[in-house]
Amino acid sequence: MRTHKISLFSAIACVAISLMANDFAAAQAYKVEAEEPTFDDLQSPEYSGGKQKSFKPKDWLEIEMPLTVQMSPEPNSQTADSILVKWYIAVKNTEKPGTMHLLTKDVTHVNIPLKEEIFVSVYLSPASLKRLTGSDRGGKGAVEAVGYEVLVNGQLQAKGTTKFADGWWNASSDKISRNDSVPLLNKMETPFANHWWDRYAEIQVERR
Repeated sequence: MRTHKISLFSAIACVAISLMANDFAAAQAYKVEAEEPTFDDLQSPEYSGGKQKSFKPKDWLEIEMPLTVQMSPEPNSQTADSILVKWYIAVKNTEKPGTMHLLTKDVTHVNIPLKEEIFVSVYLSPASLKRLTGSDRGGKGAVEAVGYEVLVNGQLQAKGTTKFADGWWNASSDKISRNDSVPLLNKMETPFANHWWDRYAEIQVERR
């Protein structure tokens, strides 16, 4: 009987702590300021050391966006635990002129420094660009629009687009169709993973 009472007390205490933590999280106010995304062609990087092999670098398409996160009240760590960036990329469909492919990617970033400009990004590989455009060069010319949403704790804090009306990615249209066969990649999935490290928000590593 004594053991039962202790277990019951422990359970009640755990529930109370959980509720307090949830109340504290709910009391936190967030503000996310995001600037318009930009896109550029980057050649595959070359690394020195080890056995060298000859190859002709091809173009990757990089899409990046600067943002700033604020919290109130501010934690002592001056850091936000995580944010979710949802990307929506419209690319010209060369097989059917006048239509577009919709490419999407969700990227969770962690340990976000507050009140500091930091960048988030997604990429298309040379092989993906070749499949979409038929060319190894000039991938950024195939991009029609870049849309984004930034969420904190499941709540939308910022969104925008470089073209069309906000939310075009959710609109029904016979001119744009989702394409899941060509993947958008986060920075850690590219050869640029270790480049410009402090410029970009840290990406949550998926456990397997």
